[in-house]
Amino acid sequence: MGLSTTERKLRIRRRIRKVSFGTESRPRLSVFRSNKEIYAQLIDDRNGVTLAAASSRDKDVDAKGTKIEVANQVGKAIAEKALKLGVEAVAFDRGGNLYHGRVKSLAEGAREAGLKF
Repeated sequence: MGLSTTERKLRIRRRIRKVSFGTESRPRLSVFRSNKEIYAQLIDDRNGVTLAAASSRDKDVDAKGTKIEVANQVGKAIAEKALKLGVEAVAFDRGGNLYHGRVKSLAEGAREAGLKF
């Protein structure tokens, strides 16, 4: 019998985290996707600190439209916060999700706003 969806996602997340590591100059852009919302964080793994965060629940993100459109706005919001901190490049951590749909839209929004992956 194969793995359940959550077990498969956990395995992928562990595999990604082995390789993906954030520093102060190039933090890790971590994405968490629930059924309803989407969250993004810039994490400095060397110091164990979250530098910035954005989500679809924030007041500055307009939560109207489809989930994909909202994810794009969250990507733009996290990119603006990163650029204010002086961060131009990040290591993308999709958190075990497929690079598709809302995760892809968030990444594209961050790229449009000026972040480099």
